[in-house]
Amino acid sequence: MRYPPTVLWLTLLLSIAGALALAQDSKKETQLKTVRGVVTDKGDKAIQNAVVFLKNTRTNAVLSHFTDETGDYRFSGLDPNVDYEIYAEFAGEKSASRTVSPLDSRKEITMNLKIDRKKQ
Repeated sequence: MRYPPTVLWLTLLLSIAGALALAQDSKKETQLKTVRGVVTDKGDKAIQNAVVFLKNTRTNAVLSHFTDETGDYRFSGLDPNVDYEIYAEFAGEKSASRTVSPLDSRKEITMNLKIDRKKQ
């Protein structure tokens, strides 16, 4: 079966457009940021089950995660064009708030947080 030349050209153009759209989606996905770090006390001991809060300053949406047994936390899939505020809380104590800036072009950012816990 033979197709008219216009159908062949149209098929070729649609194939190219589809490939470009996939490449653009892939590029956008690779630009997303990840913020990770460790929550520690003033003696640099990791704090398990601290709550880490990440606030999108554009939408005021807040994400939260508990630290694991080694004090680690991780937020991924973050918009690289937005400022985020991040801090941790544990047992009524809070770390200093830090900012993740769109001016920081790194794809993966390490931001360690310190909570000055009262002696118990």
